[in-house]
Amino acid sequence: MELKKILQKLQDGKLDIEGASSQIQSLGFTPVLEIAKADTHRLYRTGYPEAILAEGKTPEDVVEIVRVHLEHTGRVIVTRVSDIHYEKIHESFNSQYIEWSPKSRSTVINDGTPVKKTGGVVGVISAGTADIGVAEEACIVAREMGCDVVSAYDVGVAGIHRLYPEISKFRDREVNAVVVAAGREGTLPAVVSGLIDVPVIGVPVSTGYGAGGKGEAALLSMLQSCSIIGVVNIDAGFVAGALAARIANMVAESKKNS
Repeated sequence: MELKKILQKLQDGKLDIEGASSQIQSLGFTPVLEIAKADTHRLYRTGYPEAILAEGKTPEDVVEIVRVHLEHTGRVIVTRVSDIHYEKIHESFNSQYIEWSPKSRSTVINDGTPVKKTGGVVGVISAGTADIGVAEEACIVAREMGCDVVSAYDVGVAGIHRLYPEISKFRDREVNAVVVAAGREGTLPAVVSGLIDVPVIGVPVSTGYGAGGKGEAALLSMLQSCSIIGVVNIDAGFVAGALAARIANMVAESKKNS
């Protein structure tokens, strides 16, 4: 109804195009009980999907927020999902439309609405097996944003020879951006950036222990990289995947329009 009012004001000359555009962009949130305002318009407004962080919310609250998103968008990502959260989600929605990633503790719920493919291609690399959970979170969001994903796991610098065949695969698939998840000393993103001619996004992972543990050494190493890389926060697989997918989607759109 608000959208109709704005369009009517535009037709009546009470708003100009810029004013109407500004008001439309502010639409798209739906109150959920008294606990949340679901941003159901975020993907259309920014190019990034909304995701529900389950951590810190009750299972019942998560389910209600999921319901609102499904009603408006048909698909929703939920991250940092505990066993209790997942049990409540599984009993509340048709299991046929629940995609569960135990490694990343993330789930995607849909109502049968498919992901619209964009033509973008994202590469995702993990340095070690312990880093796969964060890498998988990046994969999930990139796929939800319409990208194909090419992954390579356990190719860290302790056995750097494992990386080179995977880099060739990334070139063959013409990936548009690469996410590299690495814990401990966090060297791998800088190495990858020196070998491939697309943007690289480093994700420090909270593996490792002792001095510089919990991802701190990895974060500082990536920030000090002499290779050109972007760096997100510790364990921020969602952010890295979304940024890589945004880059890939812009590349794909540019190719379509050229």
